[in-house]
Amino acid sequence: MPEKVLILHRFPKSQMVRIGQSYALLDAAGKNPGEAFSAEELRSVRVVLAAGGRKLGGDIMDMLPGLGAIICYGTGYDGVDLKAAAARNIAIGNSPGANASSVADMALALTLASVRRILVADGFIRDGSWAASKPSPLMRPQLGMGGRKVGIYGMGEIGRRIAARVAAFESEVGYFSRSRHDVPYLYLESLEALADWCSVLIIAVRAGPETHHIVNADILRRLGEDGHVVNIARGSVLDQGALVVALRDKTIAGAGLDVFAREPHAPDELTALPNVVLAPHVGGHTLEGHVAMQDCVLANLEAFFAGRPLPYAVSS
Repeated sequence: MPEKVLILHRFPKSQMVRIGQSYALLDAAGKNPGEAFSAEELRSVRVVLAAGGRKLGGDIMDMLPGLGAIICYGTGYDGVDLKAAAARNIAIGNSPGANASSVADMALALTLASVRRILVADGFIRDGSWAASKPSPLMRPQLGMGGRKVGIYGMGEIGRRIAARVAAFESEVGYFSRSRHDVPYLYLESLEALADWCSVLIIAVRAGPETHHIVNADILRRLGEDGHVVNIARGSVLDQGALVVALRDKTIAGAGLDVFAREPHAPDELTALPNVVLAPHVGGHTLEGHVAMQDCVLANLEAFFAGRPLPYAVSS
């Protein structure tokens, strides 16, 4: 019989087809596993497949006495309590860099849409304003990408791909991360220094307690009135309340967001603003991105059930 894998969080069925060809999937459909399955069924579960950004704490782990591995579908694992997992000798795996190119593409799409006012321009045509020669302050000329100083916060796999794409637009590229990397871009000594230097800040840093709301009102103010912020990392890194104020008061010119403080994100003050471009956390949502993530998941599952170390293990 195929080994069992508990699908803890809600995933589209299409993303689970390849995994289901090799393993018996117990799909909790986003419910608490204690509600979805009996204690007897859960005792036999040795692996959980999870969405890394969703909360997975010791309480869930304790429902699964045979649990030996948590495999995250995607790069992120910030929702997993790593200390609780380590205390229970549970290995954590993810899909590092699997969707990096797709997410980098989204970062550039949001940057261009914000800087060039694509949604505003689209609406200007659709509501008849262009045909009527109706003036619009949002249609005034903006600084383009050529010669712009673009700052990247985080220089991991995604950050490097973003930097390469930004450089192709004849922009200056600078970055800040926990350490200096061997890359041909300007290194700034702090996030504050990066924000002072650039007028577009792209957030590509891993989420965690140390980065919670680190892009705050002060950082946004430093970008200036022609500044833009783009977030494809996690919603927790950017203080969303401060962003609403900065956009409303024109402290900055615009923003592009693929991630939010709470997801899914319902219409609110943020969605009512004309100078923000929004996407529903689809940065890595491409065919090639999903194939690459599934490759990592399958490799981790195969190794675990064969008694080998996870090839894509997360260090706690």
